[in-house]
Amino acid sequence: MVTNSNKMASGTAFFDVDGTIINATIVHYYVYYRTSGYSDLKRRIWMIGFFPKIIYYFFLDKINRSYFIKRFYLQYQGFQHEECISKSEQLFKELISPRLFAGAVERIRNHQKNGDKVVLVTGSLDFIMEPLVKYIKADKLIALTMKVKHGRLTGETIGNPIGDNEKARIVLEYAEEHSIVLDQSYAYADSSSDLPLLNLVGNAIVINPGNKLKKIADANGWETVRWSQV
Repeated sequence: MVTNSNKMASGTAFFDVDGTIINATIVHYYVYYRTSGYSDLKRRIWMIGFFPKIIYYFFLDKINRSYFIKRFYLQYQGFQHEECISKSEQLFKELISPRLFAGAVERIRNHQKNGDKVVLVTGSLDFIMEPLVKYIKADKLIALTMKVKHGRLTGETIGNPIGDNEKARIVLEYAEEHSIVLDQSYAYADSSSDLPLLNLVGNAIVINPGNKLKKIADANGWETVRWSQV
């Protein structure tokens, strides 16, 4: 889903979110919602039962990011939509804000001072990301919207999962629609699954890369940075 679609000029910084701006994943957000209101003991017991699924999703993510996103979001089936929206600010304060990378926030502010537009591109759900958008004053949010039936989430998203080649396709389409010159733009990402996105722009920046991604970044002359939490 693309929100806030005012026309943009060249000089745009595209930021992946999970692992790039925040030291968190879609699994963290789901666990927060799923265990909201639990006592510490009940949460620990639930986490013990959920741990085997975490291992399964970890390896699934390594194999295919888009398929992982699609499968994982089925966990949300039956959640009340309005309740999830109402808890998003609390989620930001308790989970996302403490996990923000200080370097990411500083880099975003520098882009804004230079007059660049900041676009968040993420496979996370839109209602989870909205408080972050407000906090960093991002110009655009490209995120997933989940289908709702009778006030409850279905576990299915509108459109394809935003990952791998799909993320690059959406950014390319968005750039064409808004006259963005990608050779003059920036992309920030932390995963090998984001290589299609990084290859789109003239200025690719890799965040906290593993050995494989670091080698690719060095071979392409891309900037690599190490960011820690605020």
